[in-house]
Amino acid sequence: MSRSFGDLAGAARAALGGGRDLAAVQRMAGGSRKGVYRLTMDDNATAIAYLWTGEENYWPGETFDRADPFTAQAGLDMFLAAHARLASLGLRVPRLYHVEGPVAVVEDFPGGSLQNRFDADPREMAPTMRELAEALTAMRGFRAPAFGTVAHVDAGGRSRWESCEKGAFAYGQSCLAEAAARDDRIAGAQERLNERLNDLHARIRPRQEFCVVHGELGLDHVLVDAEGRPVLIDIEDLAYSDVEWEHVFLRIRLQDDYRWSAVSGLDEDRLALYMLVQRLSLVAGPLRLLEGYFPDRVFMRSIAEHNLGAALRLI
Repeated sequence: MSRSFGDLAGAARAALGGGRDLAAVQRMAGGSRKGVYRLTMDDNATAIAYLWTGEENYWPGETFDRADPFTAQAGLDMFLAAHARLASLGLRVPRLYHVEGPVAVVEDFPGGSLQNRFDADPREMAPTMRELAEALTAMRGFRAPAFGTVAHVDAGGRSRWESCEKGAFAYGQSCLAEAAARDDRIAGAQERLNERLNDLHARIRPRQEFCVVHGELGLDHVLVDAEGRPVLIDIEDLAYSDVEWEHVFLRIRLQDDYRWSAVSGLDEDRLALYMLVQRLSLVAGPLRLLEGYFPDRVFMRSIAEHNLGAALRLI
């Protein structure tokens, strides 16, 4: 849904101040659990408003469980905790201008995503890609006290899973069951996929070493500031987790361009389990999202189809 001036005018004035008035509100693409709006003031100053409300959530029948990093995570509290943690590591995140109810107003970066700019000119974006790799190194270097979402752990909470691999295994089984209920091809391979999940999980040796993980770090979730620095956005899923979880997602999203963020010392058994789990998640999630009113249905169906094929190839 699109928000009116009346919904956002007060927050815009409080955020940008200086006697300015709101002149335009533009809904931005992206964000399936929050609304993203560009606010333009009468002197052309701009900011971005994030809204976490039920009307802005495209996922049907969704509930949030802060104790389970593998369930949906959304909300102002998640954003603020993640923002604080990334900033504490010296990473670039949008400046926070104003918080009011379920709304956060933050710095705008009109130049577009790193994905679009890298596709247009990889050479120009090479320094930004290198700095993004440095940001990943800083995130990997942080030693967290426990596994779980940053907001939950930093507030003194405990995850329902003691380790990433145990939570990922349960999540993979849930995604498999969900996908099988919605697609006959997964249903026909369900037994073999479940056997593969069990086999991969059984190979993993226990490890209690958790770092900061974005969780959905594609180049579309990175903006670029005026100095060419990468700016991390869509950070609500930030967690203390296995570094391999991050790098599996990076491999899926970056494909050949993963070379920019490739690192050594990753656990191959964890990578194998998390790859299958994430492929199943990228089938089950889009199929469930399509049961609601998500607008870009062709794109979401293509994600499900691509990852369905990739999951079946893993067995």
